[in-house]
Amino acid sequence: MNALFSFFAGLVFGIGLIVSGMSNPAKVLGFLDLAGKWDPSLALVMAGAIGVGLAAFALAKRRHTSWLGLPMVLPVARHIDRRLVMGSLLFGVGWGLAGICPGPALVLVGAGVAKGLIFAVAMLAGMGVFELLERYAQRH
Repeated sequence: MNALFSFFAGLVFGIGLIVSGMSNPAKVLGFLDLAGKWDPSLALVMAGAIGVGLAAFALAKRRHTSWLGLPMVLPVARHIDRRLVMGSLLFGVGWGLAGICPGPALVLVGAGVAKGLIFAVAMLAGMGVFELLERYAQRH
């Protein structure tokens, strides 16, 4: 049952990315181009997503189990550290250069778009390098 609901949630998320234009790198780059032909339409998408997220987290904080009976595991970290800032910067640079972030990359892979596949492979390689560096840091 959990896999079915996970699939449904991912499907709704993917459709939302397509409908909102977030899976179109040109649209995203237009939103990020503040000095050129700025397209503010994705700001509304982000505002809507933040609103839904705030409501969902407020509801989730009051629960101990999900509607499927699984334990609620919410983030507990509240401090801003060097790792968070560096990761955010790296994410922003990648998003700004490619116009793609992880969710839309998977939508593009599913649609057979080469740029999405290249981004997804680079993303997975970056995750692998991060894991190797983490393991190395823990041993030393």
